[in-house]
Amino acid sequence: MEHRDELLATVASLYYKMDQSQREIADRLDLSTATVSRLLKEAHDRGIVQINISMPVPHDLELEQVLIERYGLRDAYVLQSSGESTHDTLLNAIGRLAAIYLERVIKSFGGGASIGVAWGTGVHAAVSAIPDNYARNIDVVQLLGGVGELVVDSPDLGRMVAQKLGGRHHDLHAPVLVERAESRSIFLQEPSVRESIIRAQAVKLAITGVGTVHDEASSFLRAGLLTRADLSGLRQQGVVGEICGRFYDSKGHFEQFEINRRIIGLELNDLRQIPQSIAVTRGPVKAEAILGCLRGGFVRVLATDDITVRAILALDKGSNHR
Repeated sequence: MEHRDELLATVASLYYKMDQSQREIADRLDLSTATVSRLLKEAHDRGIVQINISMPVPHDLELEQVLIERYGLRDAYVLQSSGESTHDTLLNAIGRLAAIYLERVIKSFGGGASIGVAWGTGVHAAVSAIPDNYARNIDVVQLLGGVGELVVDSPDLGRMVAQKLGGRHHDLHAPVLVERAESRSIFLQEPSVRESIIRAQAVKLAITGVGTVHDEASSFLRAGLLTRADLSGLRQQGVVGEICGRFYDSKGHFEQFEINRRIIGLELNDLRQIPQSIAVTRGPVKAEAILGCLRGGFVRVLATDDITVRAILALDKGSNHR
């Protein structure tokens, strides 16, 4: 056995440390290349070879694969958290993970491509981590109407991205929520608003957060657009979350909610058609909202953390909704 271990260690050292090919190792040790291949596998299986990969931002590949397979995502980025991290620390790290995806997608864009940006702290964390590349000349489009000064607003985020990528920013000159559906119709008759919506429908990449209707974490409440009584009424109707300002239930259904007829911005059916889209969000309080988003198929990529994913999976396991 000692001789066998020595052989395994020698083959593994020549391959991994000396960077020799399997053919070179076979010639040196008077073996066949097939035997060298088997010895390398045995060395790995028996723990003689231990591979350590240092990730700049550690993420959980197993949970990522679960999300991809269960919810039909194109990709997923799940931060491997540490127990002592704060919400803001985790969100900033998730933003760095999301920026890896964004940078890769943006590099693939040709001329004339544009990016759509929604609102929220998750979006802010992601776009803040995008490296400056002024030569890209990529335009940025606002996906929903303005919110206000009390939250991280879509126009501010859009301008930030446009500055980083050397492109123009296109505002959507309207509030995100109006009092009556008739008021929304009036806004949509304005040429500038219609043009903004058409631009939003044509983006190649959308960056959004996921909102909740729980009082402690609602952006609509924080912005003064809805009251606690309004949120309570939405929860009674079955609303669990919102994305791009549009509200939906635990199955991802949204057509039945009157409030969506008072929202100015990209429609959820249009969001589903965007070629690349990512939601950047975290927190167990948002687990139900994120699950509804995944079931609704609103985005193709999710960036979050392992704490949030486990809360989502526990909620999904105990639910009959599919």
